Amino acid sequence: MSIYNDYVQEVVERKGQGLNPKPIDGAELLSEVIAQIKDLNNENRADSLNLFIYNTLSGTTSAAGVKAIFLKEIILGKEVVAEITPTFAFELLSHMKGGPSIEVLLDLALGDDAAIAKQAAEVLKTQVFLYEADTTRLKNAYTNGNVIAKEILESYAQAEFFTKLPELPEEIKVVTFIAGEGDISTDLLSPGNQAHSRSDRELHGQCMITPEAQQQIKALQAQHPDASVMLIAEKGTMGVGSSRMSGVNNVALWTGKQASPYIPFVNIAPIVGGTNGISPIFLTTVDVTGGIGIDLQNWKKKVDANGEVIRNENNEPILEQVYSVATGTVLTINTITEKLYHGDQELIDISKSLTPQKREFIKAGGSYAIVFGKKIQTFAAGVLGIEIPKVFAPSKEISIENQGLTAVEKIFNKNAVGTTPGKVLHAGSDVRVKVNIVGSQDTTGLMTAQELEAMAAKVISPTVDGAYQSGCHTASVWDKKAQANIPKLMKFMNDFGLITARDPKGEYHAMTDVIHKVLNDITIDEWAIIIGGDSHTRMSKGVAFGADSGTVALALATGEASMPIPESVKVTFKGSMKQHMDFRDVVHATQSQMLQQFGGENVFQGRIIEVHIGTLLADQAFTFTDWTAEMKAKASICISQDETLIQSLEIAKSRIQIMIDKGMENKNQVLQGLIDKANKRIEEIKTGEKPALTPDANAKYYAEVVIDLDIIDEPMIADPDVNNVDVSKRYTHDAIRELSYYGGDKKVDLGFVGSCMVHKDDLKIVSQMLKNVEKQLGVVKFNAPLVVAAPTYNIIDELKAEGDWEYLQKYSGFEFSDILPKSTARTEYENIMYLERPGCNLCMGNQEKAAKGDTVMATSTRLFQGRVVEDRDGKKGESLLASTPVVVLSAILGRIPNMQEYKAAVEGINLTKFSPISTK
Repeated sequence: MSIYNDYVQEVVERKGQGLNPKPIDGAELLSEVIAQIKDLNNENRADSLNLFIYNTLSGTTSAAGVKAIFLKEIILGKEVVAEITPTFAFELLSHMKGGPSIEVLLDLALGDDAAIAKQAAEVLKTQVFLYEADTTRLKNAYTNGNVIAKEILESYAQAEFFTKLPELPEEIKVVTFIAGEGDISTDLLSPGNQAHSRSDRELHGQCMITPEAQQQIKALQAQHPDASVMLIAEKGTMGVGSSRMSGVNNVALWTGKQASPYIPFVNIAPIVGGTNGISPIFLTTVDVTGGIGIDLQNWKKKVDANGEVIRNENNEPILEQVYSVATGTVLTINTITEKLYHGDQELIDISKSLTPQKREFIKAGGSYAIVFGKKIQTFAAGVLGIEIPKVFAPSKEISIENQGLTAVEKIFNKNAVGTTPGKVLHAGSDVRVKVNIVGSQDTTGLMTAQELEAMAAKVISPTVDGAYQSGCHTASVWDKKAQANIPKLMKFMNDFGLITARDPKGEYHAMTDVIHKVLNDITIDEWAIIIGGDSHTRMSKGVAFGADSGTVALALATGEASMPIPESVKVTFKGSMKQHMDFRDVVHATQSQMLQQFGGENVFQGRIIEVHIGTLLADQAFTFTDWTAEMKAKASICISQDETLIQSLEIAKSRIQIMIDKGMENKNQVLQGLIDKANKRIEEIKTGEKPALTPDANAKYYAEVVIDLDIIDEPMIADPDVNNVDVSKRYTHDAIRELSYYGGDKKVDLGFVGSCMVHKDDLKIVSQMLKNVEKQLGVVKFNAPLVVAAPTYNIIDELKAEGDWEYLQKYSGFEFSDILPKSTARTEYENIMYLERPGCNLCMGNQEKAAKGDTVMATSTRLFQGRVVEDRDGKKGESLLASTPVVVLSAILGRIPNMQEYKAAVEGINLTKFSPISTK
C-alpha cells in the first residue's frame, strides 16, 4: 500500500471528525503527490494538485524541499503543469518562508537566464528568513560583480520587504466576546490535557474554551463580517498561567486571519483584551502573531467623596463599570488617534497597544519578520558599505542621570546588542539582548520545532551557551501519543544542537527531569538571560522569562530576544521564621502581605520581583522564584550572597557532570563548556574580581515590599476559592489562607508532593514525617492517596545515598519502573503512597489527573479549574496549594489538619530554614 493511500485513509478518518486533511510535512508523501500531478491520467491528480498547492507546510520541512525543487523545474521549463505557470510557481515560492525556497530563488536569481533572474530577484526582495549560507552566496555574488545580487542587497538595505507592505488601516472594527469572567488562563484556550495535539493546529483548535463558545464566535463573525472578534477577560487578566503559543494559535484560528492562502491553519492577527490587561507572556505571543492586546480598564475601584476606596465586607475593593464590553458590542480601534471608541464615544487611550514597535509587528504579520528583517538590513548595509537607513522605529533608550541600576537593568545592560555605545539604560528602554540559556519543554516542543522549520532554521545559534529539550511534561505515561510525538521531537532537537532528555539513538537512559530544575542547574552565571517554553522558567540564578514556543524558537535560531527592560519591585524580609514553618509558607505570605500592603493592588504584575533572599541555595530559592509566575510577575531575580552563590554553582557543576557521565554531552561540548564557565565565575567571586550581582544603592523601584516573618505563625494555603460568589475571584492564586481557616475538618481526597516547587529537602521531609507518624501512632495509614513525584533522578540518587529513599519505599504501595513505564494514565487511586516517575505528573494535567470533583492538597503551582482536577456534577474540583508537610499530613488524615496535629507531625524535622540577609 502506498504512503499516499495511507494518507487518504487518514483523510477519511479526519473527515469523520469534522477535520480537513492534515498538512503534509514529509518528502516521501509529497514526492508521490508530485508523481500523480505529472501523470495527466491519474485519478488522484486533482486532489494531488490541491494538496501540493494548498496543503504543504513551508520552511525547512522535508516536504518544502521537494516542493521548492519541483517549482524550480516548472520555472526552468523542465516540467510543465498547466495549473502551475512559472509566474504562479514564483508566487508559491514567495510564500514558503525560507529554507529550500531561498536556495532555489538564489539559484534562479544568480543563474544565466536574465528574465528568470529578474523575476527571482523580485521575489527575494520580499523575503527575510535568510541564514548565513544564503547571505554568503549573495555577498560572494556581489563581490564578483553580479548586478542582480547588488540590486537585491540594495533593496534589503532599504528594507523594502517592510516599507512596501500595506500600512495599518486607520480603523479596525472589533466585536466583543467575553470568554470568561475573572482571570482567563491559557488552560482555557489550550487545555493541558490536549497537549498531545498542539502541533496539529486544526485538531487542537477544537478544544478552545467550549464548542458552544466556538459557535458563538462563528455567529458573531456572520453577524459582523467587517469586524474581528476580540476575546475578552471580563474583570480579569487575559492569558495568565502557562506560556502557550497554542493558546494564541487557537485564538487566531477562530478569530484571526490566514497568514497565507497556501499554508493551512496558520492564522495571525488575533485581538484580545482584559479588564486588567494581558499577561506579559501571553502578550509577547500575541506580538509574535502580529495581533493586538488591549488593557481595557473597563472596571475601576469605587471611591468615596474623599477619594478613598470603598470596600465590601471582605475588605475587597468594590468595582464599578466604566463602560460595557458585553458580548456583541461593536468597538473601533483607531490606529491614528490610538484610542478605542464605541461609536463616536472615546473610551480609552490604547497607545501602549500601538507603540511604534508593535505597529511594525502588526504591519509585518508578526515579530519574527521584524527581527529577521533588521538582521538582513544590517547585513546588506554592511556589505554595501553604507550606513543603515533609518526605516524601523528607533529603540526607546531611557537613561536617567544619577540614578543607579536595579539587578535586571544591570543584566540587560550587560547583554544588550545594538544599543548606543556607552549609554546606560533604565527600565522602559527597548533592548535586544543576547540569550545565554534556552529551554524547550515537551508539550510545546513540537510547536517550537514547527516554528524553527517555518523560519528555516537548521542549527542552534553559536552564541547560546546551552539549551535543553525536556521530557518532563509527558513523563508520567508512556502512551501511544507520547510514543508517536516524543522520539520525533528529541531527534529534531538533538540534530538542531540541544541537549536532549532522551537520546534519539537510545544510548542513554531517558531523563524525565522537570525542565525548570535542569535549567536552574545549567544556568551558571547570575548575569545570564534565560528563555524557556514554560511560564515557570524562573531561575534563581540570572533572569529567566517564560515564553511561547515561537519566542523559544527565535532565541534558539538567533541567540537573541527583544523586549523592554521591565520595572522592578524590591522584596526584602524582616524578623525570623518560626521553627514549625516551611519556606513555602513564606512564599505564600509574600503574596498575601504584598496585597495587604498595597490595598489589593498587585504591584508584582508585569514587573520583575527582585528578591533579596541570598541565604538560601539555588534549589531552595527556586521555590520563591518559581511561584512568581503565580504572582503574575514578568520574571524574578534572586540576589544572592557570594558564599551561597559559590555553593550553588558547585552543586550545579556536579549535576552537569552527571549529565556528561550519563552520555548526554553533544558534539559541541556544551555541558563541559558550562562547567568551565562555572569555574571561571567561581574564581571571579572568590578573588573579588566580580562579586555576586547586587543592585545599586540608588536604584529606583516601582515599589518596595517588606515581608514580616514574625507574623507567619501558621501554614499558608493558596485556595482556588471555587465557591466565591464573585466569579472573578475564583482560581486567582490570591486567596491565601491560614491553616486554622479550615477548622481541621475539610476533607482531602488526594495529596500530591511534586512539581517544580519541591526540592530534595521536601522529599526528605516526607520520609521524616512518615517516621514521626509511625512513632506517634505505631503505624502509618493513609486516609487519602499520596502521590509523590521527585523533580529529578539526581534527587532520587541523592536520597538513596542518604538513606531516605528506603523509607519512602517502605511506606509506598507503588513505585515507578523505567523498564516498564505506565502505558495508560491512572484513573483510580487507592489510599496508599505512590512513588511516581520524576516529572510534572499531576501538575501538568495532560496525563495523570485526580478523580473528578476531588479536593486535592498539592505542592504544585496550579490551581486553575480543570488543571489538576476537573469538576463533576454537583461538586467542583479543588486544587489547594500548600507546603510539603501540610500535604503529607492531609493525605494521612484524609482532611486538612489543625495546628496541634500539624505541630506534632513536624516536631524535630528540620524544615527549610531561611533568615533575612544581615545588614549589619
